[in-house]
Amino acid sequence: MGISKVFSLQLSGLKAHVITIEIDLSNGLHAFSIVGLGDKAVGEAKDRISAAIKNSGYTSPKQKNQKVVISLAPAYIRKEGPSFDLGMALAYLLASGDVDFNAKEKIFLGELSLEGTIRKISGALPLTLGALKHGFKEIFIPEENAEEAALVRGIKIYPVKNLKEIITHLADVRSASIPQQKATEITSRDDLFENDFKSICGQDAAKRALEIAASGGHNIGMYGPPGTGKTMLAKAFKSILPSLDYKEVLEVTGIHSIARILETSFVTRPPFRAPHHTSSYISLIGGGTLPKPGEITLAHRGVLFLDEFPEFDKKAIESLRQPLEERMITISRAKGTLIFPAQCIVIISMNPCPCGLGKEKGCTCSDREMNTYNKKISGPIIDRIDMWVPVSKIEYEKLGSSTSTTESSASIRTRVVKARKVKKERYKKFNIENKKYNSEMGVKEIEKMIILEKDIERLLKESAEHLRLSARAYHRIMKLARTIADLENSENINQKHLLEALQYRQKIFN
Repeated sequence: MGISKVFSLQLSGLKAHVITIEIDLSNGLHAFSIVGLGDKAVGEAKDRISAAIKNSGYTSPKQKNQKVVISLAPAYIRKEGPSFDLGMALAYLLASGDVDFNAKEKIFLGELSLEGTIRKISGALPLTLGALKHGFKEIFIPEENAEEAALVRGIKIYPVKNLKEIITHLADVRSASIPQQKATEITSRDDLFENDFKSICGQDAAKRALEIAASGGHNIGMYGPPGTGKTMLAKAFKSILPSLDYKEVLEVTGIHSIARILETSFVTRPPFRAPHHTSSYISLIGGGTLPKPGEITLAHRGVLFLDEFPEFDKKAIESLRQPLEERMITISRAKGTLIFPAQCIVIISMNPCPCGLGKEKGCTCSDREMNTYNKKISGPIIDRIDMWVPVSKIEYEKLGSSTSTTESSASIRTRVVKARKVKKERYKKFNIENKKYNSEMGVKEIEKMIILEKDIERLLKESAEHLRLSARAYHRIMKLARTIADLENSENINQKHLLEALQYRQKIFN
Protein backbone atom coordinates (compact mmCIF):
# COMPACT_ATOMS: atom_id res chain seq x y z
CA MET A 1 0.00 0.00 0.00
CA GLY A 2 1.15 3.64 0.17
CA ILE A 3 1.58 6.89 1.99
CA SER A 4 1.06 10.46 0.77
CA LYS A 5 1.12 14.04 1.99
CA VAL A 6 -0.74 17.19 0.92
CA PHE A 7 -1.27 20.58 2.58
CA SER A 8 -4.22 22.59 3.88
CA LEU A 9 -4.81 25.44 6.36
CA GLN A 10 -6.60 26.00 9.67
CA LEU A 11 -7.54 29.35 11.19
CA SER A 12 -6.85 30.04 14.84
CA GLY A 13 -8.46 33.37 15.53
CA LEU A 14 -7.35 35.41 12.51
CA LYS A 15 -4.08 33.52 12.01
CA ALA A 16 -3.71 30.71 9.47
CA HIS A 17 -1.68 27.61 10.34
CA VAL A 18 -0.40 25.13 7.76
CA ILE A 19 -1.94 21.68 8.27
CA THR A 20 -0.15 18.68 6.79
CA ILE A 21 -2.55 15.93 5.71
CA GLU A 22 -0.76 12.58 5.81
CA ILE A 23 -2.38 9.28 4.80
CA ASP A 24 -1.16 5.77 5.39
CA LEU A 25 -2.80 2.76 3.70
CA SER A 26 -2.15 -0.78 4.90
CA ASN A 27 -3.65 -4.24 4.22
CA GLY A 28 -6.23 -5.66 6.59
CA LEU A 29 -9.87 -5.42 7.50
CA HIS A 30 -11.46 -2.15 6.48
CA ALA A 31 -10.96 0.69 8.96
CA PHE A 32 -10.99 4.44 8.45
CA SER A 33 -9.73 6.81 11.14
CA ILE A 34 -8.86 10.50 11.24
CA VAL A 35 -6.46 11.63 13.97
CA GLY A 36 -5.13 15.06 14.92
CA LEU A 37 -7.60 16.74 17.32
CA GLY A 38 -10.44 17.22 14.83
CA ASP A 39 -14.00 18.24 15.71
CA LYS A 40 -17.13 16.30 14.74
CA ALA A 41 -17.25 17.85 11.25
CA VAL A 42 -13.70 16.57 10.63
CA GLY A 43 -14.60 13.11 11.95
CA GLU A 44 -17.64 12.91 9.66
CA ALA A 45 -15.43 13.67 6.65
CA LYS A 46 -14.68 9.97 6.09
CA ASP A 47 -18.25 9.40 4.89
CA ARG A 48 -18.24 12.48 2.64
CA ILE A 49 -14.84 11.53 1.21
CA SER A 50 -15.83 7.95 0.50
CA ALA A 51 -19.05 8.93 -1.28
CA ALA A 52 -17.38 11.77 -3.25
CA ILE A 53 -14.57 9.48 -4.45
CA LYS A 54 -17.06 6.78 -5.54
CA ASN A 55 -19.31 9.27 -7.37
CA SER A 56 -16.28 10.78 -9.12
CA GLY A 57 -15.51 7.48 -10.85
CA TYR A 58 -12.99 5.91 -8.45
CA THR A 59 -13.16 3.04 -6.00
CA SER A 60 -14.45 4.09 -2.60
CA PRO A 61 -12.20 3.40 0.44
CA LYS A 62 -15.13 1.49 1.94
CA GLN A 63 -15.03 -1.01 -0.93
CA LYS A 64 -11.46 -2.03 -0.20
CA ASN A 65 -9.98 -4.28 2.49
CA GLN A 66 -7.51 -1.79 3.86
CA LYS A 67 -6.81 0.28 6.90
CA VAL A 68 -6.86 4.02 6.25
CA VAL A 69 -5.25 6.38 8.75
CA ILE A 70 -5.39 10.13 8.08
CA SER A 71 -3.26 12.38 10.27
CA LEU A 72 -3.81 16.13 10.48
CA ALA A 73 -0.58 17.64 11.79
CA PRO A 74 0.44 19.35 13.97
CA ALA A 75 -1.75 17.46 16.40
CA TYR A 76 -1.87 20.20 19.07
CA ILE A 77 -3.89 22.58 16.84
CA ARG A 78 -7.61 21.92 16.99
CA LYS A 79 -9.06 21.26 13.52
CA GLU A 80 -12.53 22.63 12.83
CA GLY A 81 -14.97 22.43 9.96
CA PRO A 82 -15.19 20.58 6.65
CA SER A 83 -12.55 22.54 4.71
CA PHE A 84 -10.07 19.63 4.90
CA ASP A 85 -12.36 17.35 2.82
CA LEU A 86 -10.75 18.16 -0.53
CA GLY A 87 -7.21 17.76 0.76
CA MET A 88 -7.98 14.43 2.46
CA ALA A 89 -9.71 13.03 -0.65
CA LEU A 90 -6.78 13.97 -2.89
CA ALA A 91 -4.28 12.58 -0.38
CA TYR A 92 -6.15 9.26 -0.36
CA LEU A 93 -6.25 9.05 -4.17
CA LEU A 94 -2.55 9.89 -4.28
CA ALA A 95 -1.67 7.21 -1.71
CA SER A 96 -3.81 4.57 -3.43
CA GLY A 97 -2.16 5.24 -6.78
CA ASP A 98 -5.39 6.33 -8.51
CA VAL A 99 -3.87 9.71 -9.34
CA ASP A 100 -0.35 11.11 -9.47
CA PHE A 101 0.59 14.74 -8.97
CA ASN A 102 3.12 16.96 -7.20
CA ALA A 103 1.51 18.36 -4.04
CA LYS A 104 4.47 20.59 -3.18
CA GLU A 105 3.71 24.33 -2.81
CA LYS A 106 -0.05 23.71 -3.22
CA ILE A 107 -2.88 24.30 -0.74
CA PHE A 108 -6.23 22.49 -0.99
CA LEU A 109 -9.41 23.79 0.69
CA GLY A 110 -13.04 22.82 0.26
CA GLU A 111 -15.99 20.87 1.60
CA LEU A 112 -17.09 17.85 -0.43
CA SER A 113 -20.67 16.95 -1.17
CA LEU A 114 -21.61 13.27 -1.57
CA GLU A 115 -21.62 13.64 -5.34
CA GLY A 116 -18.17 15.23 -5.40
CA THR A 117 -18.96 18.94 -5.83
CA ILE A 118 -16.97 21.47 -3.82
CA ARG A 119 -18.95 23.61 -1.41
CA LYS A 120 -18.20 27.08 -0.05
CA ILE A 121 -16.08 27.49 3.09
CA SER A 122 -15.67 30.35 5.58
CA GLY A 123 -12.50 32.41 6.01
CA ALA A 124 -11.33 32.09 2.39
CA LEU A 125 -9.53 35.46 2.38
CA PRO A 126 -7.44 35.04 5.57
CA LEU A 127 -6.70 31.44 4.52
CA THR A 128 -5.39 32.67 1.16
CA LEU A 129 -3.30 35.34 2.89
CA GLY A 130 -1.94 32.59 5.13
CA ALA A 131 -1.01 30.45 2.12
CA LEU A 132 0.89 33.38 0.61
CA LYS A 133 2.63 34.16 3.89
CA HIS A 134 3.82 30.56 4.27
CA GLY A 135 5.34 30.53 0.79
CA PHE A 136 2.82 28.47 -1.18
CA LYS A 137 2.50 29.21 -4.89
CA GLU A 138 -0.98 27.82 -5.66
CA ILE A 139 -4.25 27.46 -3.79
CA PHE A 140 -7.26 25.41 -4.90
CA ILE A 141 -10.46 26.79 -3.42
CA PRO A 142 -14.25 26.43 -3.94
CA GLU A 143 -15.57 28.38 -6.92
CA GLU A 144 -17.92 30.38 -4.67
CA ASN A 145 -14.93 31.64 -2.65
CA ALA A 146 -12.69 32.45 -5.62
CA GLU A 147 -13.62 36.13 -6.03
CA GLU A 148 -13.06 36.76 -2.31
CA ALA A 149 -9.72 34.92 -2.33
CA ALA A 150 -8.59 36.79 -5.47
CA LEU A 151 -8.34 40.01 -3.45
CA VAL A 152 -4.92 38.62 -2.50
CA ARG A 153 -2.10 39.32 -4.92
CA GLY A 154 0.99 37.14 -5.43
CA ILE A 155 -0.50 33.63 -5.40
CA LYS A 156 -2.22 31.57 -8.10
CA ILE A 157 -5.87 30.92 -7.25
CA TYR A 158 -7.79 28.10 -8.90
CA PRO A 159 -11.59 27.96 -8.47
CA VAL A 160 -12.74 24.34 -8.18
CA LYS A 161 -16.23 23.05 -9.02
CA ASN A 162 -15.88 19.35 -8.25
CA LEU A 163 -13.41 16.61 -7.33
CA LYS A 164 -13.21 15.12 -10.84
CA GLU A 165 -12.26 18.52 -12.31
CA ILE A 166 -9.32 19.06 -9.97
CA ILE A 167 -8.08 15.49 -10.50
CA THR A 168 -8.00 16.07 -14.25
CA HIS A 169 -6.18 19.36 -13.76
CA LEU A 170 -3.54 17.92 -11.42
CA ALA A 171 -2.96 14.84 -13.58
CA ASP A 172 -2.09 16.92 -16.64
CA VAL A 173 -0.93 20.39 -15.63
CA ARG A 174 -0.11 21.30 -19.24
CA SER A 175 -3.77 21.10 -20.24
CA ALA A 176 -4.69 23.58 -17.45
CA SER A 177 -8.30 22.46 -17.30
CA ILE A 178 -9.02 24.91 -14.46
CA PRO A 179 -8.41 28.54 -15.51
CA GLN A 180 -6.65 30.71 -12.97
CA GLN A 181 -8.91 33.17 -11.16
CA LYS A 182 -8.45 36.79 -12.25
CA ALA A 183 -7.56 39.35 -9.61
CA THR A 184 -10.65 40.90 -8.02
CA GLU A 185 -11.01 44.60 -8.67
CA ILE A 186 -12.33 46.60 -5.74
CA THR A 187 -15.17 48.99 -6.51
CA SER A 188 -16.97 51.18 -4.02
CA ARG A 189 -19.91 53.57 -4.07
CA ASP A 190 -20.36 56.44 -1.65
CA ASP A 191 -23.88 57.39 -2.70
CA LEU A 192 -25.94 54.47 -1.40
CA PHE A 193 -27.05 55.29 2.15
CA GLU A 194 -30.39 54.90 3.86
CA ASN A 195 -29.66 57.82 6.21
CA ASP A 196 -28.16 61.16 5.23
CA PHE A 197 -27.37 64.14 7.43
CA LYS A 198 -29.36 66.27 5.00
CA SER A 199 -32.58 64.57 6.10
CA ILE A 200 -31.95 65.31 9.80
CA CYS A 201 -33.32 68.67 10.84
CA GLY A 202 -31.41 70.73 13.38
CA GLN A 203 -28.90 69.16 15.82
CA ASP A 204 -26.02 71.16 14.31
CA ALA A 205 -23.87 70.74 17.44
CA ALA A 206 -24.23 66.96 17.33
CA LYS A 207 -23.45 66.89 13.61
CA ARG A 208 -20.32 68.95 14.18
CA ALA A 209 -19.20 66.58 16.92
CA LEU A 210 -19.79 63.55 14.70
CA GLU A 211 -17.74 65.17 11.93
CA ILE A 212 -14.84 65.59 14.36
CA ALA A 213 -15.24 62.00 15.54
CA ALA A 214 -15.12 60.72 11.96
CA SER A 215 -12.04 62.80 11.15
CA GLY A 216 -9.98 61.67 14.12
CA GLY A 217 -11.47 58.28 15.01
CA HIS A 218 -12.74 59.53 18.37
CA ASN A 219 -15.32 57.75 20.54
CA ILE A 220 -18.44 59.80 21.15
CA GLY A 221 -21.39 59.70 23.53
CA MET A 222 -24.75 61.38 22.85
CA TYR A 223 -27.26 61.99 25.64
CA GLY A 224 -30.71 63.51 25.69
CA PRO A 225 -34.43 62.69 25.91
CA PRO A 226 -35.96 60.07 23.60
CA GLY A 227 -37.09 61.12 20.14
CA THR A 228 -34.46 63.82 19.62
CA GLY A 229 -32.60 61.95 16.87
CA LYS A 230 -29.69 60.21 18.64
CA THR A 231 -30.22 56.90 16.87
CA MET A 232 -30.84 58.57 13.52
CA LEU A 233 -27.63 60.60 13.86
CA ALA A 234 -25.65 57.48 14.69
CA LYS A 235 -27.02 55.61 11.68
CA ALA A 236 -26.28 58.56 9.40
CA PHE A 237 -22.72 58.72 10.79
CA LYS A 238 -21.54 55.91 8.52
CA SER A 239 -22.43 58.04 5.48
CA ILE A 240 -19.70 60.57 6.30
CA LEU A 241 -16.95 57.96 6.64
CA PRO A 242 -14.59 57.46 3.66
CA SER A 243 -14.47 54.09 1.91
CA LEU A 244 -11.91 51.55 3.09
CA ASP A 245 -8.50 51.39 1.42
CA TYR A 246 -7.07 48.13 0.05
CA LYS A 247 -5.42 47.05 3.30
CA GLU A 248 -8.57 47.79 5.28
CA VAL A 249 -10.72 45.90 2.77
CA LEU A 250 -8.56 42.81 3.36
CA GLU A 251 -8.80 43.21 7.15
CA VAL A 252 -12.57 43.73 7.31
CA THR A 253 -13.46 41.19 4.63
CA GLY A 254 -11.31 38.57 6.36
CA ILE A 255 -12.99 39.13 9.74
CA HIS A 256 -16.50 39.00 8.26
CA SER A 257 -15.62 35.90 6.25
CA ILE A 258 -14.45 34.09 9.39
CA ALA A 259 -17.64 35.14 11.21
CA ARG A 260 -19.76 33.87 8.27
CA ILE A 261 -21.53 37.21 7.82
CA LEU A 262 -19.93 38.16 4.49
CA GLU A 263 -22.81 38.99 2.15
CA THR A 264 -20.70 39.92 -0.89
CA SER A 265 -17.22 38.96 -2.08
CA PHE A 266 -15.63 41.89 -0.25
CA VAL A 267 -16.42 44.82 2.05
CA THR A 268 -15.56 48.32 0.85
CA ARG A 269 -17.50 50.47 3.32
CA PRO A 270 -16.75 50.80 7.05
CA PRO A 271 -18.95 48.27 8.89
CA PHE A 272 -21.71 49.46 11.20
CA ARG A 273 -22.64 47.17 14.09
CA ALA A 274 -25.50 47.92 16.47
CA PRO A 275 -25.98 45.06 18.97
CA HIS A 276 -29.09 45.04 21.17
CA HIS A 277 -28.67 46.04 24.81
CA THR A 278 -29.49 42.48 25.91
CA SER A 279 -26.27 41.23 24.27
CA SER A 280 -23.88 39.35 26.57
CA TYR A 281 -20.37 40.53 27.19
CA ILE A 282 -18.99 37.55 25.21
CA SER A 283 -21.06 38.47 22.16
CA LEU A 284 -19.81 42.03 22.55
CA ILE A 285 -16.06 41.49 22.95
CA GLY A 286 -15.70 37.92 21.66
CA GLY A 287 -14.66 34.69 23.31
CA GLY A 288 -16.43 31.44 24.08
CA THR A 289 -15.08 27.91 24.46
CA LEU A 290 -13.59 28.22 20.99
CA PRO A 291 -12.90 32.00 20.90
CA LYS A 292 -14.67 33.85 18.10
CA PRO A 293 -14.69 37.58 17.28
CA GLY A 294 -17.33 39.70 19.00
CA GLU A 295 -19.27 42.75 17.86
CA ILE A 296 -16.42 45.16 18.57
CA THR A 297 -14.14 43.14 16.27
CA LEU A 298 -16.85 42.85 13.61
CA ALA A 299 -16.95 46.67 13.74
CA HIS A 300 -13.19 46.89 13.07
CA ARG A 301 -12.39 49.90 10.84
CA GLY A 302 -15.99 50.98 11.21
CA VAL A 303 -18.56 51.89 13.87
CA LEU A 304 -19.87 50.15 16.98
CA PHE A 305 -23.14 51.79 18.02
CA LEU A 306 -24.39 51.00 21.52
CA ASP A 307 -27.90 52.39 21.83
CA GLU A 308 -29.49 52.70 25.29
CA PHE A 309 -26.00 52.21 26.74
CA PRO A 310 -26.91 52.08 30.46
CA GLU A 311 -29.36 49.25 29.70
CA PHE A 312 -26.46 46.95 28.78
CA ASP A 313 -25.35 44.49 31.44
CA LYS A 314 -22.80 45.99 33.83
CA LYS A 315 -20.30 43.25 32.98
CA ALA A 316 -20.71 43.97 29.25
CA ILE A 317 -20.11 47.69 29.79
CA GLU A 318 -16.99 47.15 31.90
CA SER A 319 -15.61 44.64 29.37
CA LEU A 320 -15.14 47.57 26.99
CA ARG A 321 -12.36 49.10 29.09
CA GLN A 322 -9.43 47.40 27.35
CA PRO A 323 -10.64 47.67 23.73
CA LEU A 324 -11.55 51.34 24.14
CA GLU A 325 -8.00 52.01 25.28
CA GLU A 326 -5.87 49.47 23.41
CA ARG A 327 -8.00 49.14 20.24
CA MET A 328 -7.67 45.35 20.44
CA ILE A 329 -9.08 42.41 22.39
CA THR A 330 -6.88 39.85 24.13
CA ILE A 331 -8.77 36.66 24.97
CA SER A 332 -6.92 34.17 27.16
CA ARG A 333 -8.06 30.61 27.66
CA ALA A 334 -6.38 27.49 29.08
CA LYS A 335 -5.70 26.32 25.51
CA GLY A 336 -4.06 29.56 24.40
CA THR A 337 -4.37 33.30 23.84
CA LEU A 338 -5.92 35.04 20.84
CA ILE A 339 -5.76 38.70 19.86
CA PHE A 340 -8.59 40.26 17.85
CA PRO A 341 -8.42 43.80 16.40
CA ALA A 342 -10.95 46.35 17.66
CA GLN A 343 -10.00 49.57 15.88
CA CYS A 344 -13.41 51.17 15.59
CA ILE A 345 -15.27 54.33 16.50
CA VAL A 346 -17.62 53.66 19.42
CA ILE A 347 -20.83 55.69 19.53
CA ILE A 348 -23.03 55.40 22.59
CA SER A 349 -26.41 56.99 23.23
CA MET A 350 -28.37 57.30 26.44
CA ASN A 351 -31.37 58.98 27.99
CA PRO A 352 -31.05 61.47 30.89
CA CYS A 353 -32.76 59.04 33.29
CA PRO A 354 -34.40 55.57 33.41
CA CYS A 355 -37.87 56.88 32.48
CA GLY A 356 -36.34 58.97 29.69
CA LEU A 357 -38.48 62.03 30.33
CA GLY A 358 -35.91 64.28 31.93
CA LYS A 359 -36.60 67.23 34.20
CA GLU A 360 -38.26 69.26 31.44
CA LYS A 361 -41.01 66.66 30.92
CA GLY A 362 -41.63 65.83 34.57
CA CYS A 363 -39.25 62.99 35.37
CA THR A 364 -40.70 60.53 37.90
CA CYS A 365 -37.44 58.73 38.73
CA SER A 366 -36.41 58.60 42.37
CA ASP A 367 -32.93 59.55 43.56
CA ARG A 368 -32.19 55.89 44.12
CA GLU A 369 -33.19 55.00 40.55
CA MET A 370 -31.08 57.85 39.20
CA ASN A 371 -28.04 56.76 41.20
CA THR A 372 -28.42 53.15 40.03
CA TYR A 373 -28.79 54.33 36.42
CA ASN A 374 -25.75 56.60 36.56
CA LYS A 375 -23.57 54.04 38.33
CA LYS A 376 -24.02 51.62 35.43
CA ILE A 377 -21.43 53.74 33.61
CA SER A 378 -18.23 53.88 35.64
CA GLY A 379 -15.66 56.66 35.67
CA PRO A 380 -13.11 54.66 33.63
CA ILE A 381 -15.67 54.16 30.86
CA ILE A 382 -16.65 57.85 30.86
CA ASP A 383 -12.96 58.71 30.73
CA ARG A 384 -12.47 56.62 27.59
CA ILE A 385 -15.19 58.40 25.62
CA ASP A 386 -13.52 61.39 23.96
CA MET A 387 -16.64 63.47 23.37
CA TRP A 388 -19.92 63.93 25.24
CA VAL A 389 -22.62 65.74 23.27
CA PRO A 390 -26.11 66.79 24.41
CA VAL A 391 -28.88 66.14 21.88
CA SER A 392 -31.81 68.35 22.83
CA LYS A 393 -35.40 68.66 21.70
CA ILE A 394 -35.96 69.94 18.14
CA GLU A 395 -38.25 72.89 17.51
CA TYR A 396 -41.43 71.79 15.70
CA GLU A 397 -41.06 74.57 13.14
CA LYS A 398 -37.92 72.92 11.80
CA LEU A 399 -39.51 69.51 11.33
CA GLY A 400 -40.55 68.78 7.75
CA SER A 401 -39.46 72.22 6.57
CA SER A 402 -39.01 72.28 2.79
CA THR A 403 -36.60 75.20 3.10
CA SER A 404 -34.08 73.26 5.19
CA THR A 405 -30.48 74.08 4.36
CA THR A 406 -28.98 71.16 6.24
CA GLU A 407 -25.63 70.08 4.79
CA SER A 408 -25.47 66.71 3.04
CA SER A 409 -23.34 63.78 4.16
CA ALA A 410 -21.33 63.94 0.93
CA SER A 411 -20.24 67.50 1.70
CA ILE A 412 -19.22 66.59 5.26
CA ARG A 413 -17.41 63.47 4.04
CA THR A 414 -15.27 65.65 1.76
CA ARG A 415 -13.99 67.58 4.78
CA VAL A 416 -13.41 64.36 6.71
CA VAL A 417 -11.28 63.00 3.85
CA LYS A 418 -9.23 66.22 3.74
CA ALA A 419 -8.63 66.17 7.51
CA ARG A 420 -7.46 62.55 7.33
CA LYS A 421 -5.06 63.44 4.53
CA VAL A 422 -3.55 66.19 6.72
CA LYS A 423 -3.04 63.63 9.47
CA LYS A 424 -1.58 61.11 7.02
CA GLU A 425 1.03 63.59 5.80
CA ARG A 426 2.00 64.40 9.39
CA TYR A 427 2.39 60.72 10.24
CA LYS A 428 4.46 60.24 7.10
CA LYS A 429 6.71 63.11 8.14
CA PHE A 430 7.44 61.38 11.45
CA ASN A 431 7.74 57.90 9.84
CA ILE A 432 4.71 56.53 11.68
CA GLU A 433 3.08 53.76 9.63
CA ASN A 434 1.02 51.74 12.09
CA LYS A 435 -1.33 54.55 13.15
CA LYS A 436 -4.42 55.64 11.23
CA TYR A 437 -6.29 58.12 13.43
CA ASN A 438 -5.35 60.98 15.74
CA SER A 439 -7.10 59.07 18.51
CA GLU A 440 -4.46 56.33 18.24
CA MET A 441 -1.55 58.57 19.21
CA GLY A 442 0.38 57.42 22.23
CA VAL A 443 2.33 59.64 24.61
CA LYS A 444 5.44 59.55 22.39
CA GLU A 445 3.46 60.61 19.30
CA ILE A 446 1.74 63.38 21.26
CA GLU A 447 5.10 64.78 22.35
CA LYS A 448 6.34 64.77 18.75
CA MET A 449 3.28 66.00 16.88
CA ILE A 450 1.34 68.20 19.29
CA ILE A 451 3.38 71.24 20.26
CA LEU A 452 1.32 73.79 22.20
CA GLU A 453 2.24 77.43 22.60
CA LYS A 454 2.78 78.50 26.19
CA ASP A 455 -0.50 80.37 26.57
CA ILE A 456 -2.45 77.44 25.05
CA GLU A 457 -0.66 74.97 27.29
CA ARG A 458 -1.40 77.12 30.35
CA LEU A 459 -5.09 77.28 29.40
CA LEU A 460 -5.20 73.49 29.03
CA LYS A 461 -3.58 72.92 32.44
CA GLU A 462 -5.89 75.37 34.18
CA SER A 463 -8.94 73.81 32.54
CA ALA A 464 -7.78 70.30 33.40
CA GLU A 465 -7.36 71.31 37.03
CA HIS A 466 -10.77 72.97 37.12
CA LEU A 467 -12.50 69.96 35.50
CA ARG A 468 -10.41 67.51 37.57
CA LEU A 469 -9.37 65.59 34.47
CA SER A 470 -7.31 62.43 34.60
CA ALA A 471 -4.04 62.14 32.70
CA ARG A 472 -5.88 60.03 30.11
CA ALA A 473 -8.55 62.69 29.60
CA TYR A 474 -5.83 65.37 29.42
CA HIS A 475 -4.14 63.61 26.51
CA ARG A 476 -7.46 62.87 24.82
CA ILE A 477 -8.29 66.59 24.79
CA MET A 478 -4.95 67.28 23.09
CA LYS A 479 -5.69 64.67 20.43
CA LEU A 480 -9.20 66.03 19.97
CA ALA A 481 -7.88 69.58 19.56
CA ARG A 482 -5.41 68.27 16.99
CA THR A 483 -8.27 66.80 14.96
CA ILE A 484 -10.26 70.05 15.13
CA ALA A 485 -7.19 71.92 13.87
CA ASP A 486 -6.78 69.38 11.05
CA LEU A 487 -10.35 70.06 9.90
CA GLU A 488 -9.32 73.68 9.43
CA ASN A 489 -5.99 72.65 7.91
CA SER A 490 -4.24 74.54 10.69
CA GLU A 491 -0.68 73.55 11.49
CA ASN A 492 -0.91 74.84 15.05
CA ILE A 493 -3.55 74.31 17.72
CA ASN A 494 -4.97 77.67 18.70
CA GLN A 495 -7.26 78.75 21.52
CA LYS A 496 -10.45 78.18 19.51
CA HIS A 497 -9.52 74.56 18.80
CA LEU A 498 -8.69 73.85 22.43
CA LEU A 499 -11.85 75.45 23.80
CA GLU A 500 -14.01 73.43 21.45
CA ALA A 501 -12.24 70.24 22.52
CA LEU A 502 -12.75 71.13 26.18
CA GLN A 503 -16.49 71.65 25.80
CA TYR A 504 -16.88 68.01 24.77
CA ARG A 505 -15.44 66.85 28.12
CA GLN A 506 -18.08 68.49 30.28
CA LYS A 507 -19.38 66.46 33.19
CA ILE A 508 -22.74 64.87 32.45
CA PHE A 509 -23.42 62.99 35.68
CA ASN A 510 -24.10 64.39 39.12
